[in-house]
Amino acid sequence: MMELIMLSAEQKRFDRLYARHLQALKLQGKSQKTIDAYARAVRQVSQHFDRCPDKLTTPQLQRYFSELVDAHSWSTVKVDRNGLQFFWKHVLKRDWTWLNLVKAPRVQSLPDVLTRTEVEQLIGATRKLRYRVFLLVTYSMGLRLGEALSLQVSDIDRPNGQIHIRRGKGHKDRSVSGTLARWPEPRRPANPRGHPPCLGRRLPAREKQFSETPLTASDLHRDISL
Repeated sequence: MMELIMLSAEQKRFDRLYARHLQALKLQGKSQKTIDAYARAVRQVSQHFDRCPDKLTTPQLQRYFSELVDAHSWSTVKVDRNGLQFFWKHVLKRDWTWLNLVKAPRVQSLPDVLTRTEVEQLIGATRKLRYRVFLLVTYSMGLRLGEALSLQVSDIDRPNGQIHIRRGKGHKDRSVSGTLARWPEPRRPANPRGHPPCLGRRLPAREKQFSETPLTASDLHRDISL
């Protein structure tokens, strides 16, 4: 009976700390993706030991990360380490120097850079014109996929020849130069309501009217035939 009471009390303590963890992540301005990852790190370590993380010892955490390294990639390990580091620092208000024992090896690898011929083949393999234009815009301006998908017509500064990229990597805005900003204005709107608000839109099959459905990475993958 005593054991059930202790388990219940520990669960309640975990619930309180976990709620504070989520609140701290939100107040620190973390993205939803980071919040989900850091919250998952705390849940997983708690489930692994079947106890509230605030009672875990350094040897237990070292053993936990040792097993994590054997079963997962270093990128996953680093995310979990950062999540627990945040929990220790902002929720428990404790020293978290033990996390320095978890260090990923430094690997300096060169990115895979496509040749001009390979880029031409990739764009040429796109069956639909609208997707081909999308890839041309993305490649010519050096945009990330997410940045290109969220690019809006209002982001095009034609007088200054600039494109406003919003919420890029690190939630930072930036401006880039590109041929898209120098394209002439269309003589008539893309739909009766005016220009499409987002460049990353798609038209459904067998429909001529404009669709408000956002273009996704899956749409591009399906359209490219290599």
